[in-house]
Amino acid sequence: MPPTDPRPRTSGIVRTPLVQFLLLFVAVTGALLAGAAPASAHAALTGSDPGQGSVVQQAPDKVTLHFTEKVAMSDDSVRVLDPKGKQVDKGKIKDVSSGKSASYEKQLVAGLPDGTFTVAWKAVSTDSHPVSGAFSFSIGAPSDTTVQLSGQEAGGGAVGVLYGIARYVSYAAFTVMAGGAAFVLICWPKGATARPLQRLVAYGWVALTAATLALLLLRGPYTDSGKLSDVLDLGQISEVLQTKTGAALVSRLLLLAAAALFIAVLFGAYAKRETAEAKPEEAAEKRDLTFGLAIGGTVVAAGIASTWALAEHASSGIQTGIAMPVDVLHLLAVATWLGGLTALLVALFKVPSLEASAARRFSSLAFWSVVVLAGTGLYQSWRQVGSWSALTGTSYGQLLIVKIGLVAVLLGVGWISRRWTAGLAESATAESGAKAAEGPGAKVVEQRAKVGVAAGKTPKNPKRAAQLARQQAAVAAAREKRLRDADPGRAGLRRSVLAEAGVAVVLLAVTTVLTSTEPGRTVEQSEQSAPAAAANQPLDLTLPFDTKGEDGKGNLRIDMTPGRTGANELHVWATRPNGKPFDLPEVTVAFTLESKDIGPLPVTPDRIVTGHWSSTGVQIPMGGEWELAVTVRTSDIDQVTVRKNVKIG
Repeated sequence: MPPTDPRPRTSGIVRTPLVQFLLLFVAVTGALLAGAAPASAHAALTGSDPGQGSVVQQAPDKVTLHFTEKVAMSDDSVRVLDPKGKQVDKGKIKDVSSGKSASYEKQLVAGLPDGTFTVAWKAVSTDSHPVSGAFSFSIGAPSDTTVQLSGQEAGGGAVGVLYGIARYVSYAAFTVMAGGAAFVLICWPKGATARPLQRLVAYGWVALTAATLALLLLRGPYTDSGKLSDVLDLGQISEVLQTKTGAALVSRLLLLAAAALFIAVLFGAYAKRETAEAKPEEAAEKRDLTFGLAIGGTVVAAGIASTWALAEHASSGIQTGIAMPVDVLHLLAVATWLGGLTALLVALFKVPSLEASAARRFSSLAFWSVVVLAGTGLYQSWRQVGSWSALTGTSYGQLLIVKIGLVAVLLGVGWISRRWTAGLAESATAESGAKAAEGPGAKVVEQRAKVGVAAGKTPKNPKRAAQLARQQAAVAAAREKRLRDADPGRAGLRRSVLAEAGVAVVLLAVTTVLTSTEPGRTVEQSEQSAPAAAANQPLDLTLPFDTKGEDGKGNLRIDMTPGRTGANELHVWATRPNGKPFDLPEVTVAFTLESKDIGPLPVTPDRIVTGHWSSTGVQIPMGGEWELAVTVRTSDIDQVTVRKNVKIG
């Protein structure tokens, strides 16, 4: 008979989960020790022709954009605007990629005048995430421009917020639906008859279906116009259906129809066999039904999980043939662990007859789910992070550290839950304890409630019959509550599982943000591939700045020639968002070579005219990957420092 002592036991068996927890935590963090070969995810612009901030003497006949990977672009994805804001591009986007280079060009009209031209572009990465940007080049000499572009990035605004919410709901709903069904089928078959668990899985299915439909409608505005009014635009919906993401969402809807059939059988025919008295001739039929549900449920769950793998990070970059199955396993492990945890929490609070064996089986299932989670997470980190600098110096890496920390917290709380599970009393013991705790008063109420309905007798007075029915329902509800609260081990397990569920909610939120964040490896790759990073060439780049004060936004153009070791001439131009010169009170520049512990080397350029500063004799002592830091001040208190890694020498 399991003990009823509420204190967690400290046997050798219980100490094992602590060792397992430590080993798993080390495995997850150790995933970041390995270096990685380049692996694509979010596309990034690596260069252009004409180059960003460049000045050409003859008008080009086309603009060419170079990306880190293939992208999806429509004919209006690239717009070239002259100094007055008139569009001067023509024709369709042409894919001129060759080998590992992903390049796209757009023709320009003939006879372009001198001045500064603005190129605005938008695209969709192979991992389904939208990217956008803008740059400028000049013909003859820089000039003022009246072009004003929207500050909203691709995937931003109200549409971006709604799309992000729908993504989170879809992840959470899949976790609840798949994990809840797995908990019933693997850990507690009798739970198929429990209404709270039935509602949990059904609500998960409804939420996932609704979120998928929302994603399908929002996808067009999310990647293109950014306008909420275009949600019901049939033209955009038609275009979305022809994309990889659209096909994945439609496939998910079809698989959800199969999932509905699975749920109906699980809580219909399967639940009836659990409540019926076992007969020898029905045992084989029940085994066959269980086997069929297990196979069918696994196939449907894996199919739904693959709709994420086929359209997001795992579908791009190196080893996609391995990465996509690994991503499916990762999602299934998360669903089994966190979804089963949610089902256990509901059972502990809402179902009076939860068997201790069910909690113990889930404890083992959760452990092996975490093993799979650690292994697949290690591989995903290898693909997406790539280096320690990307881990600590990029948003993706920092979010990954937060995720690992949350997983560690979950493992720690899970270890506590497992100790409570080891001391959890069987339901029969709890039931007998509840009966003993009822007292004579409760028994009298129950006996009175049975008056007139025993032995087939029904009260003649309908009001009296209804009153007795209400008394019986009240007694039954009170009895259920006493059954749930009688076992001290159950109360301790409820608290620890509730804490796990709270951490899991935050973990899913971080995971959702992580899947829409540009991986650290891609950030570093785009910086290293930037045209301004070429060795022994003049340094020419444009950097936006925002001091957060009034009239604090603008752009800096930095030009340094000859762009190699020794003496260089530095020019800094500052312009407002409308292209007019920005007369800043102060501009300073600093160069730092961290790999050799050199710098920062300060440079204070002299003001030449409004919006233009210059300095000669800027000494670069050796070649390498230098950090360029430009500090601008727009008022007495508002200033900001913008940084960029550049290769010099």
